[in-house]
Amino acid sequence: MRRPSSVDVSSVDVSAVDVIATKRDGGRLTDDQIAWVLAAYTRGEVADEQMAALAMAILLRGMDTAELARWTQAMIDSGEVLALPSVGRPLVDKHSTGGVGDTITLPLVPLVAACGAAVPQLSGRGLGHTGGTLDKLESIPGWRASLSRAEIAAQLADVGAVICAATPTLVPADRKLYALRDVTGTVESIPLIASSIMSKKIAEGTGGLVLDVKVGSGAFMKTSERARELAETMVGIGTAHGLATTALLTDMSVPLGRAVGNALEVAEAVEVLRGGGPADVVALTVTLAREMLALAGISDANPAEVLASGAAYPVWERMIAAQGGDPSAPLPVATHVEPVVAERSGVLACDALAVGTAAWRLGAGRARKEDAVQAAAGVVLLVEPGAAVETGRPVLELHTDTPDAVPGARAALADGLEITDGPAVRPALLLDRVDRVSRRDRW
Repeated sequence: MRRPSSVDVSSVDVSAVDVIATKRDGGRLTDDQIAWVLAAYTRGEVADEQMAALAMAILLRGMDTAELARWTQAMIDSGEVLALPSVGRPLVDKHSTGGVGDTITLPLVPLVAACGAAVPQLSGRGLGHTGGTLDKLESIPGWRASLSRAEIAAQLADVGAVICAATPTLVPADRKLYALRDVTGTVESIPLIASSIMSKKIAEGTGGLVLDVKVGSGAFMKTSERARELAETMVGIGTAHGLATTALLTDMSVPLGRAVGNALEVAEAVEVLRGGGPADVVALTVTLAREMLALAGISDANPAEVLASGAAYPVWERMIAAQGGDPSAPLPVATHVEPVVAERSGVLACDALAVGTAAWRLGAGRARKEDAVQAAAGVVLLVEPGAAVETGRPVLELHTDTPDAVPGARAALADGLEITDGPAVRPALLLDRVDRVSRRDRW
C-alpha cells in the first residue's frame, strides 16, 4: 500500500540546482523542495552528482527539526509501506547501529515473541567487520531472506517473529542515497543516518521501536557525544511521526560475546536461546527485550526468566523453519583454525575494532556490497577480556577457509590485543537512555 505524499510533486516548480544552492548557503529547504528532490532522484531525474552535492551540503549545514521530519516522510513516500494487518499481537521492533559480535537480534526476536509481542525485523547485509543479520542467518542451510508482504504477515501471525530483507518497494530513495553516501564521504551526516534508519522503520509499520546505539572503537559512533546526538535525532524523528521510540546507548569498546563471524554468531545465539551463552550477550538481550515489551504494553512477562528457561528456543526453531531453514542442521565450519596465544602472563585487554578488522580479513565481512562473505570465518575469544592469562595459553581462535588471510588478521590484532599488568575494567554495558529529546533547533 502506498502512502500518499502531502505534496503533489508533479506540479512543483523546483530545480536540483536551486535545492543544492539553498542548503549550500545554509538555508532551510521547503516541504516542496524536499518532496520534489527525493521523488525526482528516485525516478532518475536528478543525477547522482547533484544528489551527492546536496548530501555534502546537508552534512556541512545540517537540517532543522522540521526539515528532517519532512525529509524522512519524503523518503517514506518514495515507495510503499508494509501496512501489515493485525496479527493479534502488538508489533514492536529493534534496530542496532552495529558492532563487533553484535549477535543480539538473533536471540532477541524469538525472546520478545515468546513473551507475547510480534517482531517484524527487517534487516540487511553487512559492509565492514562482519556480515549483517541476513548474512549470519544465511549460514543456516535452506534459510531464505526474501519474503513477500503476505508471507511476513502470515509468519507474524503464526510465529510472532520474522527476520527478513526489506521488500524491494520499501523506501527506494534510501537504497539509492545509501549507496551514494558510501562513495561520496557523506556517511557521517547524522541527519542522513537518522532519516535512513527511521524511514525504513516507520514504513515497516511497527508500533514501537527500540534503538541500540553503539559507542566505542568497534562502533560507527566512537564518542558518547556523537552517539547521543544520533540517538536524540532518531527519537525525535520517531516522535514526530507518531512512533513510540526509545534509544539505549551501549558499549562497543570490546567485542560482544565470544564469537565474531556469521555461523559463529548463530551458534552463540542458539546457546543463549537454550539458556546459556556469554553473560554480556544475555544481559543486553534481556535489557532490550524489557524495553521492547514496555513499548508493546506487555507487563506480565519476565524476559530474563523466559530466556534462562529455554522457552524462546522453540520460537527460534519455528521462525527458521518458516523461512525454509533447518534449525537442526550443522552450521558451516572453517577449514582452517589457528590459535593466538598469550605472549606473557597478565590480564587480557581486547579492542573491538581490532577484533572486527581481523574477522573481516579472515573473510567474515565485505569491503564492497557485491563481495561474498565466508559463512564460517571469524574470531572466537577463548578468554573473556579482563581475565588473567598465562604465557603460551590460547586466547583467540582465527577461523577461515583462506589460510593466506591469517597473517593479515594477526597484524590487525597486533595493537588491539594486549596483556597488561593491572586490572582491566570493562565499561558498563548500558551507558545512557534516550526516550525524549531535549530542545534542539538543528541537527
